[in-house]
Order: sequence, then C-alpha cells, then structure tokens
Amino acid sequence: MRYSRVAMGHLYDVEHWSFDGRLALTGQADSWSASISWEHSPEAEKIKLSGPLGQGAVVISLTGNRVTIDRGGDDVQTSTQPEEFINQQLGMFVPVQSLRYWVVGLPEPSSAYKDTDAGFNQDGWLNEYKQMQAVNDGVMPQKMTVMNDRVKLKLVIDHWALQ
Repeated sequence: MRYSRVAMGHLYDVEHWSFDGRLALTGQADSWSASISWEHSPEAEKIKLSGPLGQGAVVISLTGNRVTIDRGGDDVQTSTQPEEFINQQLGMFVPVQSLRYWVVGLPEPSSAYKDTDAGFNQDGWLNEYKQMQAVNDGVMPQKMTVMNDRVKLKLVIDHWALQ
C-alpha cells in the first residue's frame, strides 16, 4: 500500500481516533524511545508515553491552549503555552499541534505544504510515510518519519482505532 494524501482527505472529518505504537525521537544532543498511545477527540488530545515495561509513564493532555503533563503521583504540571512547554519538557522541538494531523497522514489545514513522492513538506518539516496499513475501509500510516535539520521522529503504529 502506498501513501496517497488525496485518498485520505476524509480523515479531516474523523472526530475520534486512537493508536498504539512506538516512537523514537533523535535530536542534536539527545535521543530516546518510548511506547506511545494517542487518543484524539474534538475536545482533546491525550498522549501517553512509557518506557520499557511501562516505566517512566508520562501522560500529555492537550485541551485548547492548555497542556497538562502528568508524570504520576503528585508530579502534574500545567501550562497555557502548549508547544513551548512540551518542547521544554522533551528537550527538543516537536510540533505537537501539527503532529495531530501528520500522524493520520494529512497536512495541517491552516498552513501551506508541498507534496513529495512519499508524503509532504510543511513548515520546514518533511513527513514521509514509509508503510501504510489497512484500517476499516481505508489506509492509515504504519511507519512514518517526521524530520527537519535538528530533529527526527520515527513512529511505528501497531494498531489504529477509528470511530
């Protein structure tokens, strides 16, 4: 299955989706990997990252312009600067609000983009969809890379749920 952005346009209208997978993030001075579970609804994004055997679990919740990062116990932090706060916590810049569209294979609708053979360029980020998988009556990303000259994010999605 090949990536076809045109065939995926209907996904802008999907209100609820979730996936489970694995994430590797590499920056200029640091890298790490984690299991990821992401739940999307029109009201919020809930992203759970965890290390081996569930160690170091972190839950990132985005609601409007408010982000909460819960590391368990009493370690809960909140900010009204979502991208800056998340990137400060990660130690490298990741466009989390754009990623909400990119993980389903679509450009963010509010910004210009340019198609490439395996994806698209948007806001200085190259999105490449290495492998697709059948989900319901369509296709969704299975292996993807999002990168710029400072950060590379690899995502392998093991299971999608679309509602």
